[in-house]
Amino acid sequence: MVSLRKNTLLMSDPFYYHTIEKAVSAEFSDRGSKFIAYAFPVASAEAFKQSLNEVKKMHPKASHYCFAYRIGHDGNIYRVSDAGEPSGSAGRPILGQIDARQLTNTLVIVVRYFGGTLLGVPGLINAYKSSTSIALQLTPLQRKKIEINYELQFDYTVMNDVMMVIKKFTCTVLRQEQQLFSVFDIGIPALDESEVLQKLEEIRGIGIKKKATL
Repeated sequence: MVSLRKNTLLMSDPFYYHTIEKAVSAEFSDRGSKFIAYAFPVASAEAFKQSLNEVKKMHPKASHYCFAYRIGHDGNIYRVSDAGEPSGSAGRPILGQIDARQLTNTLVIVVRYFGGTLLGVPGLINAYKSSTSIALQLTPLQRKKIEINYELQFDYTVMNDVMMVIKKFTCTVLRQEQQLFSVFDIGIPALDESEVLQKLEEIRGIGIKKKATL
């Protein structure tokens, strides 16, 4: 789902974004029901699906698998699910905790084991919010550079010149095909985009094409 509003908190810095460093879990209980929150760093919908499948395999007898994620450097891609809980009682509270910390590329899945007592919508909101909050407090946050993706095409004879630019500006090599004619997908830090492109354009015979990014 694409958000209809910009996440202005995430857009406050055009060169960096914040995410979580590693996967963690935390548990919260209320009147017999157990809520286990799993937080994951993710960068795509495919990574989300893989994480959800893993959690379901770990908890095959759980009552609900509610989740929320926000993805993209501008935080503009998100999804929430109440997974059978009353509308608005699970997914939105989970996403609210992700947003409260100005995070993106972050997924939280909360597994519920029903304890026999109905908690009501307020009780559910509190449980999903609290379990998510505890989990996000347990993982270090990371400040990462926003990168703009480009495809480079060049003759192998200028490989050293290209690599010098990539290394100098700590660009990320996302994909490479090296034959007589080389093709690289790289991530250029947004902070250095203009300077990197200028340096690359000075290399003889190089082709540069901007690619779609999240």
